[in-house]
This record gives sequence, C-alpha cells and structure tokens, in this order.
Amino acid sequence: MSPAAGRPVVMRASAVAKVYGGTHALKGVDFSVRAGAVTALFGENGAGKSTLMKILAGVEQPSTGTIELDGEPVAFRSAADAVAHGVAIIHQELNLCPNLSVTDNVFLGRERTGRGGLVSSRAQRQATAALLERLEEPIDPDALVGDLRLGQQQIVEIARAISLDARVLIMDEPTSALSASEVEVLFRVIHELTGNGVAVVYISHHLEEALEIADDVAVLRDGALVATGRAAEVDLAWIVANMVGRSPDDLYPRLELPAGDPVLEIEGLSVVDPTNPARLAVEELSLTVRAGQIVCLYGLMGAGRTELLEALAGRLPARAGTVRVDGRDVTGASVGERIGLGLVLVPEDRQRDGLVQTMSVGDNLSLASIGRFLFGPFVAGRRESAAIDRVSADVTVKAAGPTAPITSLSGGNQQKVVIGKALLTEPRALLLDEPTRGIDVGAKADIFALMAEQARRGVAVLFATSELSEALNAATHVVVMYRGRVMQLLDPATTSKEQLMAVSGEAEPTPPANGATA
Repeated sequence: MSPAAGRPVVMRASAVAKVYGGTHALKGVDFSVRAGAVTALFGENGAGKSTLMKILAGVEQPSTGTIELDGEPVAFRSAADAVAHGVAIIHQELNLCPNLSVTDNVFLGRERTGRGGLVSSRAQRQATAALLERLEEPIDPDALVGDLRLGQQQIVEIARAISLDARVLIMDEPTSALSASEVEVLFRVIHELTGNGVAVVYISHHLEEALEIADDVAVLRDGALVATGRAAEVDLAWIVANMVGRSPDDLYPRLELPAGDPVLEIEGLSVVDPTNPARLAVEELSLTVRAGQIVCLYGLMGAGRTELLEALAGRLPARAGTVRVDGRDVTGASVGERIGLGLVLVPEDRQRDGLVQTMSVGDNLSLASIGRFLFGPFVAGRRESAAIDRVSADVTVKAAGPTAPITSLSGGNQQKVVIGKALLTEPRALLLDEPTRGIDVGAKADIFALMAEQARRGVAVLFATSELSEALNAATHVVVMYRGRVMQLLDPATTSKEQLMAVSGEAEPTPPANGATA
C-alpha cells in the first residue's frame, strides 16, 4: 500500500459545473485531493482540466457546485484569496513579466518589506537564489525573464509557486519545456513537498511521466470525470482508453514511405549560441533530408536542436556552412524569402513565436502566406477564406469559425493553427520544433498524421523532440545530436529506448564524421 493511501482529503470539489454561454466546460465534477499525495489529472485538450484547476485556485468561479477545504465550504473571490488559504497554481501558459528580473517575478504582488515599508530587495534576491539552488538551476536572480530560454522561464514559474508555501499546489503542465534532468529535480522537490503534507495536483500530457509521480489518478473527458483510481493499479493503456477511447498503439501512423530526391541539404553549418556568443550551439553539422522522409532530431537540452532549426529558417544567422532547398542555396536568404522558397518553421513556443494573440484564427492561419492573396493593395478575400477553410479542415482545427479569437482555442488546437499556417505556405521542407509540447495524446496523434501526410506528398519533414516514444514511432530516421553535432543516425525500427538514451547520454562519446544522409 502507498504511504499516501491513508491520508485525509484536504480539498474537494462537489458537483462542480462551469458554463460559458452555451458551452458546458464542466458537468457536475466530483474531484478530491489528499494531503501528502500527488493526484494526476488526465484528459484531452478541452476536456475541462484547466477550467477545473482555475476554479480550485480561485481564478474562475463555478456556475454550480461547491468547493471544500478541510471539510469546510469555501468560495475564493480571487487567486490571491486562494493563495491566502494555501492554494496555489502553476498555469499551463507561463504567466511571467518578461521585462522584470527573476526575483521581481517570484515576489510580484507580495513583495517583502523592511524598515519603513520599503521593499527589501536583498532579502528577496537571497530567497530567490535559494529557490533556484533547490531546483538545481543556475539562473541569475537578477536576469531578465525575457532573456531566458523557455525551460528556464518554466523553472522561474515553478520557483514562484513553491515560494508560496501552499498546502495545495496545482501544477498544470509544469514540465512541458523542461529537460529530463530538470524533470528529475522537480520530482525530487515534489516528493519533498508531499513528505511535508502538501497535496499536489499534477496535470501533464507526458502520461508515463505523470503516472510515475502520481499516487492517485483521475480522467476528465468532455467536461465529465469518467474514471479514477490508484496509480499503482492502472497503466498507460487504461489512461489512454479513458481519455480518447482507443489504444496507445493506434496513436502513430504507419510509416512506409519511399524516399525521393534530396530536398533539404545542410553542409558544414555552424551557429553561434545566441545566449553565449563564446560558444557554438551548432558545429559543422551536415545533414540531408529527402522528399518523403520524416527525420527526428533527438538530444538532451543544449544539444543544439532549436538553434539548428531556427538557423535553417533564417531566424538565427549562420557563422559558416550552406543550406540548400531543392538544390537552391538559401543560406543568405531572409525568413520571408525562405518561406517563399519552401522552407518554413513551426516554432517551439507557440504563444510567443507562433501566434498573434490579438488576431482571429483565420488571420493567424493566413498570416505567413498573405502575399498569395494580394491583388495589388487589396486582399482577395474569397480566395483567402477558401484557403483558410481548406487548411482548417486539413489540420482538424476545432473552433467556432475563422473569426473566433485565437485565445478561445485549447492548446492543442492553437498548435494545429500554427502548423496550418506553415502548411498554407505550401512548403517543400517542413521544420517542427517540439510540435507536440503541451498537448494531449489525441492532438498528438492528429499532428503525427499530418506529418505523415505531408511526407506522402513529397515534403521533407524535420522535427525535434525530447520524447523517446515520438522519436522511435513518428519518424523514418532519428538523428541524435550532442552539443551541436550529429552523433549517430539511427533506424527507429531497430533501435530501443535504452540504445537511444545511451547515444544521447551525458557521457560524451567519440563523434563520427559529422555528416548524415537520412
């Protein structure tokens, strides 16, 4: 029996419903969390997970139903009120101020004061440094959050939540941008928290990871709680079946794709690390991706995957080397010129780099290809609308319509819009950086199917992932990167997870000639 099995319920939602206009986001949900235990909450995007968590954390109010804390009814007026009662949340989408320092973000809205009521900057900085040390992350407390990489920003969000000393801590996708080593550290911290009696609600689309840390599990589907259990008594197939009604084996498409002519050719490419100009993020890398191939870039954090993709797309300059698309040199071309020549990137951070938050779904979809619909100074509205409708159907975006605000979509549907925007440019080489970050297994399956369909049409697909199962099931070839170099080209059909982890591990192997042809 789990040590947490006999722990008392500290927080309970009873018959909670939430209605937005004609949409029932939650339908009479009963949900409870126990002191000193981790409750993993699973569900597809749009299942109601984030809505339920926002209600528990005081961000939203339930339409009907009650919330109890220690057996007593509570009605949080705001998130600050919930924090005052010991309930804190780490939101799925980072909620940080990029123009402020790490310390200022950690203590924003609850600054520590000293004599005369003045803010004690020194005490805040020391406390922040201690939190970052606990999370084993070497971040300068005085650094601007906007200058940090996505994973470091997520660490700052986690540090801020931990600093609240909450009795109930809700973690909504806390590891979506973290490396494997950072996840291990976070899990140690979670064990410390639960050992001190903290109740943790853990939401993640990394199903195996969540199952590893959980004591209890619950599954939401279409706004209703459909299954609960002890983590030790369920498996991955049980979770997926309750989430989406199908087997995990059905999530990946069959990849029997003949390779065509070279489409994307990279020779001797070197790229400077934008965060540290003294080192190279990519070093003399050579790689060829052919029509009809889906090539996966796999490696640890810092391997250079993102820098490689951003350099190929023209976002980062190349120090040396050549990039060709269909035999045409695009090394000196701008981002827009490369898109016009068939080279387009789906970025890792969809909120910051992939979408314009003030635009509609349709405007975001057509943004990168708007030049195709210009007639002099005017936009050919009918042609644009027809193209938007077509690509929306192709990528299966679930939205009220093309005029719906992009912010009204779930994370998985927002990601489909970013991919749809890229596909509307009619690419010859499609680059995707962590295309399934922060989305559910159903949306992941849709994205893998889209990648396979593009490959069947003769597009060269190059994508980066930190997920072992994706590397071995969604690609025709796996390129392992280590510190900016190609270490090995693997056949996923004959490679085990253990072999892939060994090749990409912390121990530095001796690299072969740094070129690969998929």
